[in-house]
Amino acid sequence: MICTPICGRLTRRSLAVQRYFSLMSTHTGFKKVALVCSYQSQFYHSTRPQILHGCGVFDGSEIHEATSMLVHLSKAGADVFVFAPNIQQDHVTDHSTGSEVAEKSRNVLVESARISRGKIAPISELKSEKFDALLIPGGFGAATTLSNFASAGASCEVLQDVKRVLEDFVHAKKPIGLCCIAPVLAARCLPGVHVTTGTDAGTARAIKSMGAVHEKCEITEVCVDENLKVVTAPAYMCATATIADIFDNIGLLVKKVLSLTN
Repeated sequence: MICTPICGRLTRRSLAVQRYFSLMSTHTGFKKVALVCSYQSQFYHSTRPQILHGCGVFDGSEIHEATSMLVHLSKAGADVFVFAPNIQQDHVTDHSTGSEVAEKSRNVLVESARISRGKIAPISELKSEKFDALLIPGGFGAATTLSNFASAGASCEVLQDVKRVLEDFVHAKKPIGLCCIAPVLAARCLPGVHVTTGTDAGTARAIKSMGAVHEKCEITEVCVDENLKVVTAPAYMCATATIADIFDNIGLLVKKVLSLTN
């Protein structure tokens, strides 16, 4: 495992209280990448999938992180395939106030399709043999939809399809990229994995309790578990990070994930 700086000068960043989760997959002209979001292309050759878990930082996928992944993958020549759980959200948040909305729950796949521009497939259809890599962006949905980390902490359970996909990609020796709070999914499902969620001590303790190793990284770094081919980045777990910082941090994540597909 290594922590790789994006640039020479490192700046300490504090971490956000909010935690975010999501899985993404993308498709390149030469490689296949899976992202768990809520989109699926019509093609399955040379692809990378993305997994999403709704739309919006406080109850779904973190939009800046998800779109940053998509932009960097597109610049690298990847065709993106997005997936999401076809289930109801745990809760709905009014993002203008931060308050929970007392309304009928929304469907995760339907909400995720907002980010994927309508192209999406249920995560149950995501098979590792069709892709070269897997990407998972952050967002609070990772802690309430893809898992129950928000309420259960180190004792959390991960959605069965998410657990299956993570384990399948590792067994196939195909790289996985996660950012923000999403690395706790790997910590729960992949014993001994090295991950980062930045410098937050509380999250680091929870990751340790799950049998994983937490590596402290700044917004200018990513953590690479060379053995399991798992790459993680702090992203918005760094509370003072700007959207430009997030874009650059995820760019390093995507670059490393793609390099591990060779």
